[in-house]
Amino acid sequence: MNLEVKIVEVGPRDGLQNETRSLSLADKERLVAGLVDAGLTEIEAGSFVSPKAVPQMADSGPLLERLPRPAGVRYRALVPNRRGMEAALAAKVDEVAIFASASETFSQRNINCSIAESFARFAPIMEMAGAEGLPVRGYLSCAFGCPYEGAVDIRAVASVTAMLLEAGCYEVAVSDTIGIGTPGDVRRMLADLLTDVPAAKIALHLHDTRGQALANVLAGLDAGVTVFDSSVGGLGGCPYAPGATGNLATEELVFMLEGLGVRTGIDIHKLAVAGEGISRALGRRTSSKVAAAMRAAGEIGRRADTVSSRTAGPADPVGMPAMSDLPS
Repeated sequence: MNLEVKIVEVGPRDGLQNETRSLSLADKERLVAGLVDAGLTEIEAGSFVSPKAVPQMADSGPLLERLPRPAGVRYRALVPNRRGMEAALAAKVDEVAIFASASETFSQRNINCSIAESFARFAPIMEMAGAEGLPVRGYLSCAFGCPYEGAVDIRAVASVTAMLLEAGCYEVAVSDTIGIGTPGDVRRMLADLLTDVPAAKIALHLHDTRGQALANVLAGLDAGVTVFDSSVGGLGGCPYAPGATGNLATEELVFMLEGLGVRTGIDIHKLAVAGEGISRALGRRTSSKVAAAMRAAGEIGRRADTVSSRTAGPADPVGMPAMSDLPS
């Protein structure tokens, strides 16, 4: 398959935001360093939201200040308002992301305002980003279904996508927030959406709640979409989407794409090591079937304790259990 596919790694943000187990700054730094060492170049490293609402993201500023900055690697952060944008600029992010919803109820539950009001909040972000020459990506939540409203009208998806692009986003990540979409849904959605929007401006952000994420990627590829979000180890979930489980695992995405002949430039062994490391820090096994199979086959170490010395920070002094000590 003669395609160039871009993988956007969202594990350090979307993957960790719903975790209740506290992670150290060193844990997060080690994760991102491992992702960079594996060859990922587009990484969503944190978000500048209220620490009361999302405690796991409270140290996004210090994390971004400590991360390695090799050439070609871009770090993104999610921002909800002017205050978040100011913090993101201080942390010297390479780009920012804003988020809207195709569901009015989800918008109210997630950010305590209507869809229209959310765009009023975005205005100063876009102005500040323009002044700094900073690219802005848009997320469209609940494009395939809402945990509160159920089915979402495809016209709402097209409308809010257009609003995000008109606001100045270079790309919109159409998101299956609760992992309810099927390949048929993806085909229908994109058939409608791509009549007015170039495929180059659309990405897919897929959760694997019902095991459909890889099949949905294939449907997206068939429609011409070539940008996909994923999360190492299948980490993820949304605090405002009850029942939603992890994102599409980056290991699974890379394994499938390479099998299709799509060169990703990502070292899947180093990727799996990074996923096992953060899973162990969270006290559980990786959710990636590919990584679990590689470990069972002896292709990666059972104690993936380190990443390349070229990018790794100092070791975390806190001891971590061996994989054999974790629950099945």
